[in-house]
Amino acid sequence: MHSAVFLIEFGAIILGLGLLGRVAGRLKFSPIPLYLLAGLAFGEGGLLPLPASEEFVAIGAEIGVILLLLMLGLEYTASDLVSNLKTQYPAGLVDFTLNAVPGAVAALLMGWGPVAAVVLAGVTWISSSRVIAKVMGDLGRLGNRETPVILSILVLEDLAMAVYLPIITALLAGVSLAAGSATLAIALGVAGAVLFVAVRYGRLISRFVSSDDPEKLLLVVLGLTLLVAGIAQQLQVSAAVGAFLVGIALSGEVAEGTHTLLSPLRDLFAAVFFVFFGLHTDPASIPPVLLPALALAVVTALTKIATGYWAAKRAGVGVKGRWRAGGTLVARGEFSIVIAGLAVTAGIEPALGPLATAYVLILVVIGPLTARYTEPVAAWISKRRTPDGPRPATMPSPAKQPEAVPDQGPAGRA
Repeated sequence: MHSAVFLIEFGAIILGLGLLGRVAGRLKFSPIPLYLLAGLAFGEGGLLPLPASEEFVAIGAEIGVILLLLMLGLEYTASDLVSNLKTQYPAGLVDFTLNAVPGAVAALLMGWGPVAAVVLAGVTWISSSRVIAKVMGDLGRLGNRETPVILSILVLEDLAMAVYLPIITALLAGVSLAAGSATLAIALGVAGAVLFVAVRYGRLISRFVSSDDPEKLLLVVLGLTLLVAGIAQQLQVSAAVGAFLVGIALSGEVAEGTHTLLSPLRDLFAAVFFVFFGLHTDPASIPPVLLPALALAVVTALTKIATGYWAAKRAGVGVKGRWRAGGTLVARGEFSIVIAGLAVTAGIEPALGPLATAYVLILVVIGPLTARYTEPVAAWISKRRTPDGPRPATMPSPAKQPEAVPDQGPAGRA
């Protein structure tokens, strides 16, 4: 009977997610907020709790995070990452300063303590690569001049996750400073070693994993990823970082084939992850934190726009492209929820999960709008200011000598 109830509950969840994804596709925006709302509706304090499938959903959510990071790693080669680190690190520093600091300050102002401050800093810092990539594709901007700038910032954020996640894992586990430093040293050492091996021997690794049979390729890559992720988690490094490094190590046709095979699995388990996060958030806990979440969303939307504008200006992109770059980076999503999920599991601050949920819901909806309208709104404001600016300097001239130089007025204004 328990098995039958589980199949009914989990089947209903998957069917519901498919229908919600279809609705989001019709409306042309990310399905992430709908998945979160579905979790809120059927979780703690929701309309209809689903206890029979909760344990399986929790495991599926963990696999979802691992697949998200694996697929992210497949997008980049080790040489691309090294190149981005060398050329774009100033943009990464500006991005961190403008967007992580507001989250940390907000947590401290609410009296949540230093560990929660580090967590909320990550929530407000990392943009959603998945949402942003979809938005750029929908708007036809993949070939724009500002697109490499946007991608560089996203790559640097992804790299930073390899350092940030072990720090968070150690802090949430309450380990000592010495143990935390050792964990970070292990994470950096493993990341550096994987990058070195991927640059030098990436083709050999890909050749070893490669197979003409899709089934064998799927099993080998998925098994290797879960194995490395488990070992990484056992070392307190973070399973997600392990999966990300596996993705980086694969390249060429293997990476392309793996991406094609695992994309449906990633989408399935990533959707389950967002539902799982919503399931563990009581809807009644969101209204008390709605105003702080809205204020934080407004502030960090503006700081992301400033980040993109500065980075695009540094790269020599025109004014319109600078505004487009800034507006595109606003969306937060999967990584903010991953970071908040770690804190919720550790139980460090009850209000952190609801605040992160509300924050992501706001920005994942606003993000596509800022990507589309930041540049035209900035142009409209600029046009309104332009006619008002020169009038005080040019209008008095014709008024002083209207008869002596009647033909020079228009020329002077031009």
